[in-house]
Amino acid sequence: MQFKPVFEKKERPFLIAGPCSAESEQQVLETARALAAQNIDLFRAGIWKPRTRPGGFEGAGTEGLHWLRKVKAETGLPVCTEVANTQHVFEALKFGVDVLWIGARTTVNPFSVQEIANALEGVDIPVLVKNPVNADFKLWLGAIERIHKAGIERIAVIHRGFSYHGESRWRNVPRWEFVIELKRRFPDLQVICDHSHICGRRDTLQMVAQRALDLNYDGLMTEVHQNPDTALSDAQQQITPEEYGTLIHQLTVRHKTTADESSRHSLEQLRHLIDELDEELFQVLSARMRVAREIGQLKARNNIAILQPARWNEILEKAVDKGKQLELSRTFVETFLRAVHQESIEQQARVMVEKEAVRSS
Repeated sequence: MQFKPVFEKKERPFLIAGPCSAESEQQVLETARALAAQNIDLFRAGIWKPRTRPGGFEGAGTEGLHWLRKVKAETGLPVCTEVANTQHVFEALKFGVDVLWIGARTTVNPFSVQEIANALEGVDIPVLVKNPVNADFKLWLGAIERIHKAGIERIAVIHRGFSYHGESRWRNVPRWEFVIELKRRFPDLQVICDHSHICGRRDTLQMVAQRALDLNYDGLMTEVHQNPDTALSDAQQQITPEEYGTLIHQLTVRHKTTADESSRHSLEQLRHLIDELDEELFQVLSARMRVAREIGQLKARNNIAILQPARWNEILEKAVDKGKQLELSRTFVETFLRAVHQESIEQQARVMVEKEAVRSS
């Protein structure tokens, strides 16, 4: 797939901001005026709000599109909103919405995405695709493909994090590796970070926004409300226009590369060192798997089970302690060791199968 840029290239990130929900004409216009003064690029507001449970505020509906049209007329800001079905698409286009986004709850449903794609055939409008609620890379990619096949070339993605069962500091865990893989496959695909939905609270918005810029994201989507504490949806993660201005001002924008010849040379030397260390690492891993196969042969001869939970716990605990001493995070050590352990099990299982094949022949 080839993509055309949705957002104009700038020296700073592309800024999308506005309330989670369009609640009233006054609320929408006051917020838009304040944000226009801060030179945002695109004003956002949810018109139809998919709620987890019934009874909550589900958006102003079509009436809110009148307010967005007034925002464009008064401030000159282009506007965007979320669409989840054919009717939403037709209504948004009728009122001159400039950019559409597909929400996380819609991305997870191929039928809904295809319905939107069908409604957009023959229409030249940018579409932003949020990641699905669950950490399913193929679902995200599939949604992008469906929109692209409808003839939409100006596509970007919104990273808003993934749901997680259990305790977490995030409303939606970032799982940055998903976006890294997406950018590896499609370098021309622009990425926006919805740090409001990743954080779910105000005090970590700055940190996540900076992380996104450090990873070379193209822009930020932030929920901004004139009076966040009274917001009808997602009050805890919205900030005032004044707070938004402070947040953006404090961000550091990274360069893609450097014009300094000395720095570029030093970077290349360090990258070469990384390549050499990677080669050593793979040689060590290969040697470890040779030992694992020998263990598999011994187990096969003595009819011993492959998985030994006590031994695995011992390895993991020692590795976490050692990693801490070497300034390696627990998450990294556990993720790495689990992958190595699983490969060891697969290697031993193949040895077992081979031994059984020889025995039965």
